[in-house]
Amino acid sequence: METLFYLLVLVQILMGSYLIWDGLQWLGYVRRQLRSDPGFYAPRVAVLCPCKGIEPGLESNLVALTEFDQKNYEVFFILASTSDPAASIVKRVAASTRVKCHVVIAGSPASCSEKVNNLRAAIEQLPEEFEVLVFTDSDGRPGKSWLHHLVAPLGDSRIGATTTMRWMIPKSTNLPTALLAAWNAPLVTMLGEKRKNFCWGGGTAIRRSTFDQAQVMDAWRNSASDDYSLTRALEAKGHSIVFIPECLTLSYVESDFHGLLEFTNRQILITRVYAEGIWMPAAATHLLYCLTMLCGVLLISENLIEQRPAFHLITLTFLPALLSAIRGAIRLLGVTEAVPAGRSLIMGQAWIYVLLGVFIPFLYLINFANSLITRKIRWRGIGYELVSPEQTRIVRL
Repeated sequence: METLFYLLVLVQILMGSYLIWDGLQWLGYVRRQLRSDPGFYAPRVAVLCPCKGIEPGLESNLVALTEFDQKNYEVFFILASTSDPAASIVKRVAASTRVKCHVVIAGSPASCSEKVNNLRAAIEQLPEEFEVLVFTDSDGRPGKSWLHHLVAPLGDSRIGATTTMRWMIPKSTNLPTALLAAWNAPLVTMLGEKRKNFCWGGGTAIRRSTFDQAQVMDAWRNSASDDYSLTRALEAKGHSIVFIPECLTLSYVESDFHGLLEFTNRQILITRVYAEGIWMPAAATHLLYCLTMLCGVLLISENLIEQRPAFHLITLTFLPALLSAIRGAIRLLGVTEAVPAGRSLIMGQAWIYVLLGVFIPFLYLINFANSLITRKIRWRGIGYELVSPEQTRIVRL
């Protein structure tokens, strides 16, 4: 086992060093973007926000969508039913803002997820005057310049879509909430300047002509995932997806262990079905990290029990964790620069994103294992079976 451990540590050192270098490249891109001018493209924009149920800070999140420093836009809040618990808040926000807001009732889905059905219903009713579609979620709270920075780059017709990512802020100090925030953090550095970017449903802008040309409505017809299906449709037509780090969206979260596993298992299973090219290397990377740490702990325990020197084993076991923490610190630095309004909150919980992140691969490993044994997820109270990217069944769980 000791030989295996040394080989695993060598792999982790090489991989960790590369990922630190990659993280520094990502940080450089973030800083260049922050210094750049987004441009003056200001088309007629429809902001589409599916809503379901009550979540932390819902009203403040929805109000934020009506306070962008851009004039030429309207907000479309979309519900499956008027009986949804969020309906009263949605209607109150829509009726009390200076920006024109609409409430769309989409009805129940038949062969796709409720979120996808909501978006399809809203776009089918959308007047032709809207040149750009912006997709967002009700659990995020974007800043006032968010919409302009996300839309303005589309003035370059070579860009297929712009996108960003969430950054979770725990509203509670309990362990599952902290784990959820730490689990989500690495997703930010998956997007960048020279990466194969993917659209995130909580913050994506696309020209309506591009949306139609990529036949996204057809891709959504039987889909569970709005963002991965959008990504696949754009890739099929050769359209680029540009990451806009200054649009990183704060999401205030609170969870228990059941909610933590439901969310993380769902995200990884959706990734396996819709983006296996992302799922496979990620699964291998996390498996190797966890094997290295477990082998190290076993060897250290064995040496201590037998009263043999274990310092070199402790050092080698600690090294991959140290490299992981350094990557977390680089990521944290970039996020605080991109979202200065949230800097104090983020830095006040820095231990979650840097130290707790060292243990997150073990949670990811649980998620990857779950995605191997089931195709079923629960999403906002509804069960789905993800048969394939083109087939979704609504099921009872």
